[in-house]
Amino acid sequence: MHDPAAADGARAVTLSLVSHTNVGKTTLARTLLGRDVGEVRDEPHVTEFAEVHRLLATDAGDELRLWDTPGFGDSVRLARRMRQADQPLGWFLTQVWDRFTDRGFWASQQALRNVRDHADVVLYLVNAAEAPEAAGYVAPEMQLLEWIGKPVLVLLNQLGAPRDPAHEAAEVQRWRRHLQGRPLVRQVLPLDAFARCWVQEGVLLTAVEAALDGAPRAAMARLRAAWLARRRATFELSVQALAASLAQVALARVTVGDAGGLAGQLRTQVREIGSRLRGGGDAGPVAVAQQALAEQLDRAVRSATARLIALHGLEGDAEGEIAQRLATHYDMRLRVDEGRAALLGGVVTGALAGLKADLATGGLTLGGGLLAGSLLGALGGAGVARMVNLVRGTERSWLGWQPAVLDGLVDAALLRYLAVAHFGRGRGQWSEGETPPHWPDAVAQALAPRREALAALWASRPEGGDDAERAAAAEALARQLQPLLADAADELLRRLYPAAQATPTGAT
Repeated sequence: MHDPAAADGARAVTLSLVSHTNVGKTTLARTLLGRDVGEVRDEPHVTEFAEVHRLLATDAGDELRLWDTPGFGDSVRLARRMRQADQPLGWFLTQVWDRFTDRGFWASQQALRNVRDHADVVLYLVNAAEAPEAAGYVAPEMQLLEWIGKPVLVLLNQLGAPRDPAHEAAEVQRWRRHLQGRPLVRQVLPLDAFARCWVQEGVLLTAVEAALDGAPRAAMARLRAAWLARRRATFELSVQALAASLAQVALARVTVGDAGGLAGQLRTQVREIGSRLRGGGDAGPVAVAQQALAEQLDRAVRSATARLIALHGLEGDAEGEIAQRLATHYDMRLRVDEGRAALLGGVVTGALAGLKADLATGGLTLGGGLLAGSLLGALGGAGVARMVNLVRGTERSWLGWQPAVLDGLVDAALLRYLAVAHFGRGRGQWSEGETPPHWPDAVAQALAPRREALAALWASRPEGGDDAERAAAAEALARQLQPLLADAADELLRRLYPAAQATPTGAT
């Protein structure tokens, strides 16, 4: 249907979102539009009047419009009544009598009339939580839509948490089999209002384009290109935010108080470990430094997550995600006082005998086992002190994150991106939920070929420098991380949604 108000060569493409009542049309409309529209309540016929919204537009003037319509109620009765709509008595019954005596039934008539008068393509939403055979409303409503004769895309809503591609494909296939013989049904697509991924919206727009012909199809191609450009920009900005956050965490350093040289620090550390094992809270200088480093991580994660939330058109606060403060998470670099190195052997021996563990258990890695076993006895206290100082080149003691922890934070960053990218606006304010069980494996597979490159970046981190030099180093590290994260996230989305036509990089 041509829009006479459109600019030269531009036009409007109109989608009507319809379903049985209380299936979630308005919730899905909010997710697709990225803003709050209509009213959402868990009861039938919440939407009484059809409302049109601009879903997308191009600079040339093309528009993609979305109608949120009232739900179908008594579909069998509705089909019988609509056959009378062009007759005078039928007009009275549908426009006047029903409006005051049966508002739900009257609203259903408005939904069907909206499809007839406005739709280029119908988006028919079904509740995928019930079996197709049990959804008795589908057959009569399909008959109503066939009576109108517009192309139909069936969308599966209420699928629950994201599932692996095989399970999702099986669900889609079950509904496709059920709708065989319905020639107006062009596609059956998963698009949960609560947990859809944006690449699934790309599949929807591709299906809309395929359902059209001529000028509307050309307009839809332009609209889809505009959508992809905007989504790609959001994707790239999201990756930038994650890369900057990871670089900040990777270069974080907290100076540890001297506490009487290495021997004093070791005694303090042993005391802290014993206190933790007993459930106490002795806060020595190492524990204080650990707490400060964890708080830096928490702030970085909150800031990056808040940025992702805003970029995806959501609202709400990022929850804290302080990493578990296990001692082995920290990379301790100590300035060893050779004058006191004679004390080292006794302190270390006592610590190991008491805890039956390597020094790494207490967070004092000192080269990952350098002080362990026969090496300690062979070098002696002063020899170890000179070797540590030479290897580390450290003028003061500080605490930072080990490479293994940083690898874990990259995994967590991609999982956080998935969580935000799947969060439908219809759910309301952002809140962190449980990670679907298949996501961590998918993230690990996407990152596997990039682990060596990440290890090289962690190994190249500078250990010194003033604040300006460290800020410059963080920017440089973020620039190096960004293409790695983008490629990994792109591959991750391909793994999770192999049927998606639009990808973050624009490939097909």
